[in-house]
Amino acid sequence: MSIIKIMPCLDMKDGRVVKGINFINLKDAGNPVENAALYEKEGADELAMLDIAATVENRKTRLEWVKNVSSVISIPLTVGGGIASMEDIELVLQAGANKVSMNSAAVRNPDLVKEASKAYGSQTVTVAIDGRRNKQMPSGFEVVVSGGTKPVGKDAVEWAKHCQDLGAGVILPTSMDGDGTQAGYDLEFTRAISDAVELPVVASGGAGKLEHFLDAVTKGGADILLAASVFHYRTFSIKQVKEYLRSKGLKVNL
Repeated sequence: MSIIKIMPCLDMKDGRVVKGINFINLKDAGNPVENAALYEKEGADELAMLDIAATVENRKTRLEWVKNVSSVISIPLTVGGGIASMEDIELVLQAGANKVSMNSAAVRNPDLVKEASKAYGSQTVTVAIDGRRNKQMPSGFEVVVSGGTKPVGKDAVEWAKHCQDLGAGVILPTSMDGDGTQAGYDLEFTRAISDAVELPVVASGGAGKLEHFLDAVTKGGADILLAASVFHYRTFSIKQVKEYLRSKGLKVNL
């Protein structure tokens, strides 16, 4: 059994951590540097930072945010949002990120995944797949881009397989139906992806109870558990989540 990792996520807008429901109705959730330092202290295995407005506003990831956050942590930092070229990837890595997460750009230009994994190693490349239910798709899930605003007519599970073939190192599926609701991860979506690829899969979108984290592993097949609201609003500490998972027989680094 693999060691399950906990990955808090800083959704960034205007220099602050924000959190919404289904990608809208954003509320302030604190200072990114303070949150990042706290999460490492609490035992986070990795950290994600997503510039959620970059693609929609047609701009690059704000590099000063990456520098500020990376300067206070030693755990791996994955940065996403507005990364659309090899130059963008280089700048984000130079600013202190260990990994980049691509979504819209990967859909638009799949060769970017291949080029990046060749240049920096597959472990550096995460492909984020935002999906929502659509019965017209073979798997029942369709890829959406631009911060969840544009469906692209692509089957999410087939796209995950293709990303693996292109050299991606991690797949991060987020259910548009579950994001921020705290009603639980979309286990059906997570499982569909984890069954289709051999890469680590990040469960994302909807964690609200301790049981949700367990379900993401046992029912969703996830290796990495990403959460935002429950950590930002201090519903649970990372230590609480890890101790709970360990009590259920899962391997975690305490």
